[in-house]
Amino acid sequence: MTDFTPEDYTNYRINRAKETIREVEMHVENMFWNTAISRMYYACFYAVGALLIKHGVETSSHSGTRQKFGELFVKTGKIDKALAKLYTELFEKRQKGDYNDFYDYDKETVIRLFPLSKEFIQKIEELIDESD
Repeated sequence: MTDFTPEDYTNYRINRAKETIREVEMHVENMFWNTAISRMYYACFYAVGALLIKHGVETSSHSGTRQKFGELFVKTGKIDKALAKLYTELFEKRQKGDYNDFYDYDKETVIRLFPLSKEFIQKIEELIDESD
């Protein structure tokens, strides 16, 4: 059995975030708006997970991850509140799009959120790099 270090997990998660955000382009091209929203959320979720792991924080749920992220990085001013609201918005939209019937997103919503999601992941990656 292989032992993975926190650094291994951090690298895995941030790479997963970057890979997942690249997937969104295919969903946009194919007009899969709900899937694009879902993948944007997961890309940001993976990035936040990487940041938390980098700082020795473990969570066991999406809500726990959001709570710890807010407590340790938003309330402390390390992440701008406006950018952090994106993470919450994506979480809520993913919930609606994945679990509510007849709830469909449109091109405008996805196009608005996509560059912000890339910016969010970039900011998280900068915070991870600063921690080295």
